[in-house]
Amino acid sequence: MNQTELTESAMDLLKELISIESFSKEEDKTADAIQVWLAKYNIPTERDLNNVIAKNKFWDDSKPTLLLNSHHDTVKPNTAYTKDPFLPHIEDGKLFGLGSNDAGGPLVSLLATFVNYYNDENLNHNILMVASAEEENAGENSLRGLLPKLPHIDVAIVGEPTLMQLAIAEKGLVVFDAVVKGTPSHAAHPNEDNSIYNSIKVLEWFKNYKFKKSSEALGDVKMTVTQISAGSQHNVVPAQVDMVVDVRVNDAYSNKEIADLLKKDAPCKLKERSLRLNSSKIDKDHELVKSGIALGRTTYGSPTLSDQAALSCQSLKLGPGDSTRSHSANEFIYVHEIEEGIDLYIKIVKGFIK
Repeated sequence: MNQTELTESAMDLLKELISIESFSKEEDKTADAIQVWLAKYNIPTERDLNNVIAKNKFWDDSKPTLLLNSHHDTVKPNTAYTKDPFLPHIEDGKLFGLGSNDAGGPLVSLLATFVNYYNDENLNHNILMVASAEEENAGENSLRGLLPKLPHIDVAIVGEPTLMQLAIAEKGLVVFDAVVKGTPSHAAHPNEDNSIYNSIKVLEWFKNYKFKKSSEALGDVKMTVTQISAGSQHNVVPAQVDMVVDVRVNDAYSNKEIADLLKKDAPCKLKERSLRLNSSKIDKDHELVKSGIALGRTTYGSPTLSDQAALSCQSLKLGPGDSTRSHSANEFIYVHEIEEGIDLYIKIVKGFIK
């Protein structure tokens, strides 16, 4: 198949996806568009809610499986947009539009890669393509909810904007609700147990706490207090201060270990919201990673979360675009990034499956 024509077709699909509102839980129209696009290449698809699934033509249950995955839902456009977020257009080599960078560019590039190998025989891996929903809100009907219905997956490429460098590890996330107690009282009377004042030493503790185990790829665990709420009247000392603590977990800890450690040591009451968003990684000497390195790609650890957190197999986060543009006003991806991304995906996969 002509790679230039395939790249142009992928660009057309991306423009179509941008033009369709596809907020998390509302991706039915983009799922339709992806199915129609794959049908042009005589590729049958399965549909699970708004998740689109396709298998390579010569699927063999006796072979291991490589998953190609990215998502087609978007966040809602922020108020700083000056361009129409649903009007795909190219200016100065940039394709503007909501979801162009996160993760439309990686998605259509992976779809093009899947089409490129769909008809190939004698591959050493099956190839499973999943264009998934609800990634942005980590919903129940995202890749996480779909996984029990899929064939066993041995290794995965998760398409996210990484400038086509190899994210061989990704931090996990645990969000905690913290409560600092005190004695409620009238503001006019003495009170040595003011919950707001009590929170000062608690904030200092969170600010200065150091986790012992670091990671070669992901560095230290990062803990940040991100929300504080207390009081409802000027003349009443509140009974408690509520905080939210965001903890980005490296691959030296499981999320449960982090939760157990903090709940034991913290000078306040803590309750985790979820432990399911664990860190992810792939061995640096994995053949998939080595294929990328052989093409001049570099490895790094990613601080941002993706559907990798749902996977228990080794997985590589990789895609065109730049993570710093994600969720920004007037989101864009360079046209050349998609062209180069498709070319590199095809070559990296080739080095692994042939």
